[in-house]
Amino acid sequence: MNHDSMSNTQVIELTEVKERLAPLCRVVCHDDPVSTMEFVMHVFMDHFRLTYDRAQDRVLTVHNKGAAVIATYPRSLAEKRVTRAKGFARANGFPLTFSIEDDE
Repeated sequence: MNHDSMSNTQVIELTEVKERLAPLCRVVCHDDPVSTMEFVMHVFMDHFRLTYDRAQDRVLTVHNKGAAVIATYPRSLAEKRVTRAKGFARANGFPLTFSIEDDE
């Protein structure tokens, strides 16, 4: 048997593909007179994965300023998290509101 014909050498061409990053969006929470601070804290930690300290800071900002940026995500993830958070709030009788803004 000829050793050259049994060669296991393979030639692989690698092509570098640059993936375009999805543009980011800001998730903004708006103050309302009904949602309790405790409930909003829970939503921020559970649905937006904020730490306790960060959630507390954002809740106070929403309360004192009327709105605050909660997180920044690609649009599809921002929409998914906002939809789930709003659904959870409505199911618990709270009118918690969010908006999604392009991150400039």
